[in-house]
Amino acid sequence: MSVLSALRELNHEQRHTVLASFLGWTLDAFDYFIFTFVIVGIASEFHVDRTEVTLGVFLTLVARPIGAFLFGRLADRYGRRPVLMIDVILFSVFELATAFSPSLTVLLVMRFLFGVAMGGEWGIGASLVMESIPPKSRGLVSGLLQSGYPCGFFIGALVNWLLVDHIGWRGLFVVGAIPALLVLYIRRKVPESPAWEASQAQHGKLGLRDAMRGHWKLAIYLMCLMAAFNMFSHGSQDMYHTFEEVNLHLPTGSGAAFVLVAMLNLGALVGGIYFGAWSERIGRRRAMIIAALLAIPVIPLWTYGGSMLLLGLGAFLIQVMVQGAWGVVPTHLNELSPDAVRGTLPGFAYQMGNLIAAGTATAQSWLASRDGLNLPLVMSLWIAAVAVLLALLVWLGPEARGVGFGARRS
Repeated sequence: MSVLSALRELNHEQRHTVLASFLGWTLDAFDYFIFTFVIVGIASEFHVDRTEVTLGVFLTLVARPIGAFLFGRLADRYGRRPVLMIDVILFSVFELATAFSPSLTVLLVMRFLFGVAMGGEWGIGASLVMESIPPKSRGLVSGLLQSGYPCGFFIGALVNWLLVDHIGWRGLFVVGAIPALLVLYIRRKVPESPAWEASQAQHGKLGLRDAMRGHWKLAIYLMCLMAAFNMFSHGSQDMYHTFEEVNLHLPTGSGAAFVLVAMLNLGALVGGIYFGAWSERIGRRRAMIIAALLAIPVIPLWTYGGSMLLLGLGAFLIQVMVQGAWGVVPTHLNELSPDAVRGTLPGFAYQMGNLIAAGTATAQSWLASRDGLNLPLVMSLWIAAVAVLLALLVWLGPEARGVGFGARRS
């Protein structure tokens, strides 16, 4: 089933819900990556070392689980739609406030608060979509939603390339406030989740302890699973720019470096949508396991291609597999989550996994500095090992493909 044919099967309101959630995750990622592009400029203006500025990335990652929990609980009690609108406004406001930071300390506080708001968006948006569309559409739409992340990364890189010399790093954060306009679209076009409304009518507002009774082992499993997923994606992305510059001798900002990054993002788009849709036919676990294990034979092209053509092919294929596995995640986590905590559990498990995996780039850099090792070898071994770990965790876990939500849950 193609993306267009799948979307045509949705009704008018469902298509608006998918689009709003896709744009939310795209713009969220866009705002996040803008900061990573201007670290040097911020350090120069505030006369500090770049390492001090990178603390902003760390603080954002630390704050994301907090936001996933806080906004998720609000979404479970008061509805997906109103809390999603509040969340989008807040991360846009904190992005804008970053532009007017008078000192590095204020800027770091803004990045922490931005991280809190950013942490809430993915879980609420994913639950709103998955509860609003037919079960047979979840796989493909899941891949489409997850492709918003590489789209946001690419748009951020493009905006930085086109505008930073004209408006400076502060101007980029002003541009990053644009997502606030998405609230107008959500308010006008996107209805509340029918599954949430049905669950509220049947069970009312349950406390966290009651809602999670009998599901704590599932929550721990999902956090471990998402830690492996984040080690998989961060391990294939975070040090790639360094690999380009140090090992491939491609200057930052060069056309060749941009082409390889573009191939990474194109592969992520193709993989997320393809494996997400395929999971509807062969099952969530099987699709994720196949994608993870197929990354292993691609590794030599990815890090040891030897020519721009082969390196570009490797960059494309590695992300087809990495983000192919990721494309199944939104629907898999939502289908496994109980109705009463679907706004909280998927997003919190995702962000906790991201926090656990936050040291991936540091670990790869440290290992590459050891005698007898280098960055291409470390990246290759890392992805191979995590691919096997991820496949094992998925194989050991449950699956609930096509389960009913709300009053229809079986």
